[in-house]
Amino acid sequence: MTYDPEEHHRRSIRLKGYDYSQAGAYFVTVCTHDRACVFGDVVDGEMRLNEYGAIVKDEWLRTDTLRGNVVIDEYIIMPNHIHGIVIIMGNGRGMARRAPTLESFSRPVAGSLSTIMRSFKSAATKEINKMSGAPNLPVWQRNYY
Repeated sequence: MTYDPEEHHRRSIRLKGYDYSQAGAYFVTVCTHDRACVFGDVVDGEMRLNEYGAIVKDEWLRTDTLRGNVVIDEYIIMPNHIHGIVIIMGNGRGMARRAPTLESFSRPVAGSLSTIMRSFKSAATKEINKMSGAPNLPVWQRNYY
């Protein structure tokens, strides 16, 4: 399907003016490209991850290891998406007190939810592409919910 601006109107579901780098718990959903079922299968009501699903799990769990201000809470990986709770900690775990900063396309804000999600998606994509032997294989839909 090709993009048609008359038919496809991309609207942000983010709160206008909200600082997504501030402390809080954020429920996120990230879907695969074209909603393809690439992370495994549901068998007898239980999700069974394949090798790509295992990569996604490993990269998701590495998120808080790599970032001192992030805690990964409950999550579930499904055949074509992942749901998870990302907790951004306040000043107590290494975040300096700063004025709220709005992220623009050209200037990502360190520690913001979008930067955290971008890094996760990039790391998982890199490992999946390495395993598949397809260096430019799209893994994720644009953005997250």
